Amino acid sequence: MKPAPPVSHLAAPALEIQGLTKVYGSGTQALRGIDLTVPRGEFFGLLGPNGAGKSTAIGILCSLVNKTAGTVRVMGYDLDHQRDAARACIGLVPQEVNFNHFERVAHIVQTQAGYYGLPPELAQQRAEKYLRRLGLWDKRLARARELSGGMKRRLLIARALVHEPPLLILDEPTAGVDIELRRGMWEFLRELNAAGTTIILTTHYLEEAETLCRRVAMINHGRIVEDGPVAELLTRLLQETFVLSVGAGDAVPQLPGYAFRRTGDQEIEVDVPRGGRLNAVFAALDRCGIEVFSLKNKANRLEEFFVRMVEAQRDSA
Repeated sequence: MKPAPPVSHLAAPALEIQGLTKVYGSGTQALRGIDLTVPRGEFFGLLGPNGAGKSTAIGILCSLVNKTAGTVRVMGYDLDHQRDAARACIGLVPQEVNFNHFERVAHIVQTQAGYYGLPPELAQQRAEKYLRRLGLWDKRLARARELSGGMKRRLLIARALVHEPPLLILDEPTAGVDIELRRGMWEFLRELNAAGTTIILTTHYLEEAETLCRRVAMINHGRIVEDGPVAELLTRLLQETFVLSVGAGDAVPQLPGYAFRRTGDQEIEVDVPRGGRLNAVFAALDRCGIEVFSLKNKANRLEEFFVRMVEAQRDSA
């Protein structure tokens, strides 16, 4: 068993980044001095458009990419001076499937355990534990190439967890996974986080980030442009847009501060200002004799905030 880390490490945040910079040989500046702190036990989202710098940042954290400048500490361990200790604290679920497709499922997980010094008996126990939790135990003797896409994603998670790292980094973990399986993975990740594992998630499914994450940072053009609790960021939305399924007709309600639009014979969109009430929307529709069958958000709220942030950044560039 590994000795317990010093008290200073036990008290340190899960991740501390200061002035992190990466300039590639071509002169491309992928990261422009980002600062970021992720407390222990957090479920944290790192969001940004393609090319924003997310993958570069994750590559540096996992020692897959060399940084140009800045400091990184994982559970208090300095990545420059205590690299092995820092790496042992991280489990990475990469965006791309990167295991041997001809290797058997259980062997993939047990081999990963060996890289972290787990003895064979413990490696076997851990492999069984996580393959069972992720619904892969019945496939333990199958070759990886025989698994479905969703099963391969779950195998990546089992492999990342086998040494039971305190920090799990998930890079687009549900890409290409159907919604039913995605929601099952969400439940597993919630349980893992509730048990104390710090999770950092990158995803293009912003519904996923709003559902799972308590805090998010948004990165764009190599800079952190937003960082805070999800609930706090959403309060800055000036309006929300709802889509209503309604009875046939062409009437459009009028209500000061609200914008109604007919988008189909049986569909109306309405922009509700911050602090506005849906009761007022329904009252306006009722006054026009419009029957409402259902209502939904036009867009995920975090997605709406994200899109507006990116547009604002583009306009100011």
